[in-house]
Amino acid sequence: MQKFTLLKGLVAPMDRENVDTDAIIPKQFLKSIRKTGFGQNLFDEWRYLDAGFPGQDPNRRKPNPDFVLNQPRYQGASILLARKNFGCGSSREHAPWALEQYGFRALIAPSYADIFFNNSFKNGLLPIVLSEAQISQLFNESAAFPGYALTIDLERQVIIKPQGEEIAFEVQPFRKYCLLNGFDDIGLTLRQADKIRAFEAQRLAQKPWLARTLLA
Repeated sequence: MQKFTLLKGLVAPMDRENVDTDAIIPKQFLKSIRKTGFGQNLFDEWRYLDAGFPGQDPNRRKPNPDFVLNQPRYQGASILLARKNFGCGSSREHAPWALEQYGFRALIAPSYADIFFNNSFKNGLLPIVLSEAQISQLFNESAAFPGYALTIDLERQVIIKPQGEEIAFEVQPFRKYCLLNGFDDIGLTLRQADKIRAFEAQRLAQKPWLARTLLA
């Protein structure tokens, strides 16, 4: 998992409440058992005018010019600004996969669905919670200033506006530790690889028949 330390990125404002995971990555794209290739279908039904299905060439599709991510001023955005209850609906982990693979590293919203919130941290996304008043102010500023960018300093737990004003945010210490170091669940386990190998070697020395059982 990619480390998250300091991010300076363009902000894309998605002015919708209750954005569910089926909107983030529609169900027909969940057939793939791979963990890659979902970014091109992020918000597929909103992003394109034609029907989406797995295996399409995105360059041959009809983009919706009114959708925020298709507008030239938001190309290359890495911070998604959203309204309350973002990521509601089903618990599909494909939703944070699609957001991260599109290019987003951080989300800013008043609230998130619990499972989506947890899945985001496990997949290298930083979901930041701010008050609705703070979110509304950011929406106003992003609309007023093309190229509106924010800096997110995870170590200090602050968002830095273009004028230098800072907004503090909370993040659970263990989740912060994992993001700063780029540890997903597998990475956390592999920190103990030497201990695991030593335990397995000792267990097989004491119970050698286990090796024959495993190989049978």
